[in-house]
This record gives sequence, structure tokens and C-alpha cells, in this order.
Amino acid sequence: MHTLISVPENLCSSFTALFPEKRATHFALSDPAGARIGSGGGTAWLLAKHFRQMGTTDFSSYLRASQKIIIHAGGQSRRLPAYAPSGKVLSPIPVFRWSRGQNLQQNLLDLQEPFYKELLEVAPKNNHTLIASGDILILPGEHFNHLPEADIICLGIWADPHLASRHGVFFTPRTRQNELAFMLQKPNHRQIEELSATHLFLMDAGVWILSDKAIERLMVKCQWDDRKFKNEIPAPYDLYSEFGLALGTAPSVSDAELSDLSVAIVPLEKGEFYHYGTNLELITSTEKIQNRIKDQRAIWHNRVKPHPSLFVQNAVTEKPFTQQNHHIWVENSHIASGWQLQHHHILTGIPPNDWSLHLPAGICLDVVPLNDAQVAIRPYGMDDTFSGEAKAALWMGQALQLWLSARGLTLEEAGISPADDIQDAPLFPITEKSRLRPELIGWMTGENSNEEMKALWLSSERVSATGLNERADLVTLFRQRAIFAHSTLPKLAANYQKSIFYQSDLKILAQTYYQSGLDLPASPQPTEDPLLMARDRMFRAEHARVSGKASVPFENQAYHAIHEAFLKSVQHPTVPRLSVFTDQIVWARSPARLDLAGGWSDTPPYCLQSGGSVVNIAVDLNGQPPLQVFIRLSDKPEITLRSIDNGVSETITNYNELVDYTKVGSAFSIPRAALCLAGFHPNYGPTQYPSLEDQLKEFGGGIEISLLVAIPKGSGLGTSSILAATILGALSDFCALDWHHSALCHNTLLLEQMLTTGGGWQDQYGGILPGIKLLHSTPGMQNEVRAHWLPDRLFKAPEYQNNWLLYYTGITRVAKNILSEIVQGMYLNDGEKLRILDTIKDHAQQTAEAIQKCDYRQTAQMIGRSWQLNNQLDKGTNTPEIQSILNRIEPYTYGYKLLGAGGGGYLLICAKDTEAAQNIQQLLKAQAPNNKARFVDMRISETGLQISRS
Repeated sequence: MHTLISVPENLCSSFTALFPEKRATHFALSDPAGARIGSGGGTAWLLAKHFRQMGTTDFSSYLRASQKIIIHAGGQSRRLPAYAPSGKVLSPIPVFRWSRGQNLQQNLLDLQEPFYKELLEVAPKNNHTLIASGDILILPGEHFNHLPEADIICLGIWADPHLASRHGVFFTPRTRQNELAFMLQKPNHRQIEELSATHLFLMDAGVWILSDKAIERLMVKCQWDDRKFKNEIPAPYDLYSEFGLALGTAPSVSDAELSDLSVAIVPLEKGEFYHYGTNLELITSTEKIQNRIKDQRAIWHNRVKPHPSLFVQNAVTEKPFTQQNHHIWVENSHIASGWQLQHHHILTGIPPNDWSLHLPAGICLDVVPLNDAQVAIRPYGMDDTFSGEAKAALWMGQALQLWLSARGLTLEEAGISPADDIQDAPLFPITEKSRLRPELIGWMTGENSNEEMKALWLSSERVSATGLNERADLVTLFRQRAIFAHSTLPKLAANYQKSIFYQSDLKILAQTYYQSGLDLPASPQPTEDPLLMARDRMFRAEHARVSGKASVPFENQAYHAIHEAFLKSVQHPTVPRLSVFTDQIVWARSPARLDLAGGWSDTPPYCLQSGGSVVNIAVDLNGQPPLQVFIRLSDKPEITLRSIDNGVSETITNYNELVDYTKVGSAFSIPRAALCLAGFHPNYGPTQYPSLEDQLKEFGGGIEISLLVAIPKGSGLGTSSILAATILGALSDFCALDWHHSALCHNTLLLEQMLTTGGGWQDQYGGILPGIKLLHSTPGMQNEVRAHWLPDRLFKAPEYQNNWLLYYTGITRVAKNILSEIVQGMYLNDGEKLRILDTIKDHAQQTAEAIQKCDYRQTAQMIGRSWQLNNQLDKGTNTPEIQSILNRIEPYTYGYKLLGAGGGGYLLICAKDTEAAQNIQQLLKAQAPNNKARFVDMRISETGLQISRS
């Protein structure tokens, strides 16, 4: 996937220097110098230039080769001058107080791209290009699993007529709500009201996804012929007021070349649209986003600002704010203690200083570096638009002529023609950074009788807003921003209880600490929130990794913090007491589980903070529950563990041997840990015994546990967790522990933390509880997981039951190896991983809805989407061996996924119909990938865990 961005010309030469990590994936280019080519022409220009850079010869092949995000972020940014030199799309945006995993140095582009990528992932196979605006942010409120088939897919937002009248508006027939009838640009609210009698209307969200066919038509409209434009550059053409108006079943403008393009309108049902086009919107949009979540349980820190419209980032502020200071944005700046601020200020680029400076309300200040030594002083008003002739245009909230007159100046003396566009008026004095005088700023922004400053302003070289965009030294500007940002990190860390330090992306933060040579902060107190402690330790582990030092001790401390928290959340069992006759055997058996959606969202620490949602099925294999446990009493005061399927056994005679459950290579780690939880170790029970032998004698004898696991290791069917729950269930019955299903599953979660395997809760609930169900937990220690049973018609009805195939690939992979990296990412608030996990969690609910509707095709496609999301979370989920199997069955399926963590094991296949299922079986039986691969009969378990006695 590539991102193509139209940017101000000055940014093109420095983009890769500023963002070296984007060199391979991002392409930045400005529109042709001096040409007005419109958004359509700008799109064509970007594609043509990128096409040539890629070195391909066929444009159609180029379009198909990769998905492309096109963001229009050029222009002069007259209404938001602070970020005009680099483009509004690179405006720094504060971390949302309710979020996790955001980068302290994030910009608008960083926040835009994940949603655009998600849309392209679920777009039709011929729609490779997404076009969006650089000054908007959409928070979709929901995750998309598919988009409709159409040449052009447009996102729309429900809006009232007055708001819609300032934008493009889609009109759809009331009976065909996704079909575009026509589009209008900025219709007045009366037009909208009249048309709403027969049509629904949605405001254009500014995100369009085009098929290759639609892109090629757009290129033709811009006079692209084969591999070049007619006049070397695109013909002027607007995407919204020309191309858009010619679309629909009853277009506003007739255009035979576009009439056959199909259009689908997709409402953002829960979406929110934020504009970052003006000075005030920079503050108000950010304020609305910060306050969209008011649930205090979702907000990590406890800081209460003097006013919610105050934003300070990448900055040092020595002047405390009060409630009178509002609508203030301070970024990449130093505000000394002598400053006097009011309200409605945007303060950017201000270097370290010790000034005493008074800024009137509504006045903004930008200091723009032109090189290492020189800067330009740019004051302006919050409501200035930098448009119109100089003789009438506003500057700092008043007519420019009035500003000059108040200082005894004329347009002519200032070197400004009355007919000049104020954007081109030389208003901003250039000075040496070391000789930057606050008196000059004061004279420009308020006090106007200082003749020395008047003379200095007149004698200084002055530059216009256009000139500043062209001459700004972006490398120096970004360097100053980084220095300020790094200087604030120790303060954020020291004030972690009221800051966003530990909710940010700690992986990036650890790299920043290393690259900046900053000393690591002091750790939180051990008595504090265990999740906070775990994140701190994993942060230190990541810092050690990037520093080339040992990270394992810190990782172990992170896992231990959560282990201790789980241990405290479990009521210790009473002393285990023999509850069977001496000649009885307790027999426990459980089905396997097939995970359909939501896997990984149930895994700590993600579920501790966000809760989890999964959909899975309990199944018997080849007519039997595949996990079985037998417990009996023995005469010797010792514990004997046997594995029937592996043909091995171990004898345990003391507590040290029993607690050694993390021993690498042991076949009996799980029963060891289970016995500890059952009270057969002094750390886990209320009663102390001199030895294990003494405890067993009082118990009534030794214990023999035999295990039968009729599933290959690394199968992806939740074997380890379900086995643990089955052992715990057998021990509960054998030792009168009275653990119900919820307690069994929660103890299994604790057991896996003890083993440091990092597993979640879905496997044990999936096997212990019968049938097909949506399982859901809320944030916290996961003591309660709610089960919502779903209809099984799709799996039992004659027209569907033969479509489901379970295929053992003969390829295995141990889940612990996969879990380790992903769980580390959870602790580190890895932003990319958390976004995928949020999508996975929501996807489970959407899959459950498809099952409830008994929609086989949609359910199968949802399972296929689960597989895609697993691949995004772990790049090693799919292997060449697995892909070769998938390539062969693809034409016959609606969806498929490797079960569990992926990489191998069992493959669940959703065939299109019975005939397709037969074709799949014939294909894979005729040419199996190895001598272990086979189809396995599966049936939904109606019982779940069963425990009986002889």
C-alpha cells in the first residue's frame, strides 16, 4: 500500500529527510508550479508522477499493483497559517486522553491513515485507490467488514441542512438508500429541504474509493493519453464540483464519458467528522475529540485543566494558566513566566526566551525559521483569512489600513500595493534569532507608539505569507519541535499519574528515550496499579532491547506484576479434602473449541483494559470429546502424572518439584500448576504443612492423574487451556473445591499467567461451555465472562451442515511463541497492534449478528475477515505452506481461517455449497501437503465439560 500526498512545494525536498521511515511507502509531491489544476487534476498529477517513479510501463497494471491512498494536503493554508509551510496534514495533534497507543509526536496524517487503510482492506478487489482531504479527521465509530461493489464508493455523514449546505451533498432515493441519485455542491438549505421529501441526503465526508476503471476515466478527463498529459500537466478538473456532479442515476451534470460508472453511498452510521481547516477549528475540533468520551473509567490520568480548550504540546510553559485562559494552542514553543496571555491564541515556533510580553485576546504568534540563524515574526488574528485585496483585508482582526494608520504608516510606505492579495503582502519582518526582540512583537500586536520598533519594522527585510511558505526551513522547524518534545518527557514521566505518559505508545517512547540519550524515569511505586507497573517494566524491557541490553528480567517483572494481580483476584481454595471413595476414579472430558472471531481480544493485558469479545464453538472430534482426564487415589503419599497419548510419566514427592511448573520441556507443567492452585502447595492454600508427603497423608493418600489429549500439539484448537480447565474441573470434584464453570475458567487464566504463556480466557470458556456462543467481558480482572448462546442452524441445517470442513494441515506451531510478541505489544501500547485488536473485538459482535441472522454467506465472509485480521496482527500467521493450500481451495470458499494463533494446525473451511465442499475434499485428498494432513469429523458439543465418577 502506498500513500501519495500533495503537499506545499517547500515540503517536497525535505519530506524524506523529515520522515525517513516513510521513504518506501509515501510519495510527496506538490502541484505543478503556477498551475491551478483542481483536486481532480491534482489526483491525476500524483498518480502520473508516482507511476513514472515506479518504473512500470502499463498504467492499468500500475493501478492493480498496489492499493493507494491519495491525500490532498497542498494549498496555502491561509486560514491556518501556523502549519501552512508543512501542510495542515502534518499538524501535530495531542494524544486523546481516552486513547491508548497514540504517539506523543503524532500528526493529523498519523491519525488519518489507519482508517483509510482499513477501508481499502475491505474494498472490492477492483477498487485500489482512496482519495481524501488532508484537513479532516473521521472517527468512524465502527469497523467495516466489507464495502459494496461499485466503481466509486463515497462515505457520507448524516447532517442537518444548514451544515450540509456548506459542503458537497449526496442525494439517494429513499427506497434505495445506498444508490446515488445525484450530488450537489453547497446547495442552500431550502434546496435540501425540498429534495428531502423524495430523497435522503448525506454530507460528503470527503473520502472516495475508486475502481481502476473510474481512475482511468478521471485521468482521461484530465487529458491523460497513454503515458503523458496533452500539455505536460493535467487539464484543470475538480473531483467534487465536476466529476462528482456527473455521477449518479440522475446526475446534476450530464457527461457521457462517466454515465456508466456505478456509485455507492456508505453512511458513517456512528461516524464523527472533524475539520482542521481554520485556526479556531484547530482548537475546537481537538476539544470535541478530547471530550467525546466522558466515562472516567476510560480515562487514564486524573489531570483537570483550567479550561478544556487549553492545549500545550511539544512546549515548555513557565506561565501557569487560569480559567480566564481559554481557546489557547501552544506548540513547538517556549512561554516564559513574564508572558501575559488572554484567550484565543495560537502560539507556535517560539524559541527559548525570557521575554515579558503581553498578547491581546485573539492575537496569535508564529515564529518561522528560515535557516539556522534567521526567523520571521508572523503575528495574526484568530479570525484572519489572509484573503482579499490589501486595502480592505483583515490582519490581526482589523483592516490592514487601520493597523498601518494607527502606527503612522501607509500602504505605500509599507511597500504594499492596495490591489495586492494580503497573502502576498510583505508584513512579517525577518531577524536574527539571537536578536529577536519582544518589543517588536509588542509593537506589531498592540502597543503602537514605539518609534524605534516602527523604524525597525520598516528597515527589516519583510516577507509575505506566501514567501514564508516558500522559505520556511522545515528541517530546523522540526528539529526545534523535537528538542522541545524531548525536554518535556521527564516532566510527563514524573507526573505520570496526571499525564499521558503510560497510555502513549511505549514502544516508540522507548526508542525516543534511547535515541535522545535521556535517562529512564523513576519507576512507579510497587503498591500502585499492577497494570501500570507491568507497562513500566515492559517499557524498560523495550528500552533495553533497542539499547542492545538484556530485556528478559524486565519482561519477567511485567508478567509477574499481572500474575500477582490475578492471584489476589482469586479466592484461595479451602484445604483440599478427598470427596470420593478410595476405589473411585473421577473422569473429566471436554470438547475442543473452534474460534470464529474475536480471538486475541480475550488476552491479558488487552482485556484487562478494554474487555474482550469472541465467538467460538465447542466441538467433539470424530464422535468423541478429545480432552480427557482421570484422577484416582494411590497408596503412596506422592503425586504421579501420566500422559497416555505421549506415553510418559513423572512422580512428584516434594513441594519444590511441584512448583517447578515453568520447567522448559516438561510434559506436565499444566497439572503441576493446577495442583498448586488446588491447594497442594503452601503458597496457594491457607494451611501450612511441613511437607507435601505430610499434606497427602492427611488428605488420604497420593494422587494419580492421567491425561489423554487426542489432538496434535500446536493444533490451534485451544488444547492447552481446555486441558487445564478440565484438570481443574476434575480436581474440583476430586477434592471438594466446588469450583463452578466461571471459577474453573478464571483459574485457568491465572494458571496460564503462572506458566507465562500469556493466554486469554476464550479457549477454556469455548470448550467448557457447550454450543456456539458470543463471549464477552468488561475491563477488569476478568472474573466474569458472559456467554450469549447463538443459534446453531447454520451448522446443523441440511443445506449448510456439509459446507463446514475441518482440515488438519499437518503443520503445527506452538502458541507461546506467537503470544510472546503480541502480548509484549499489548503491554507497550503498540498503536498499530491496539488498533487491530480493537477491530478484532468489534468484529466478534458483528460476526455474532451474522450468525443470529442465519446468513451463511455473510457468516463465512466474517470468518474470512477474522483470518485477515489475524494476519495483520501477526505477520507470521500465514506461511508459504499454508498459502499453497489456500490458493487451491480459494475458488470454492466464502471464507476460511486457521484456528487459534495461526501458522498451522487445523483449518476451518466454509465451502460455497455441498458441491464445492466435495471438490475441496477431492483436491486435498488427491494431493495432501504431507502425510499427516486429513479431514476430521466435527460435531457441535451439546454438553461441554462432563465430569463423572466410576
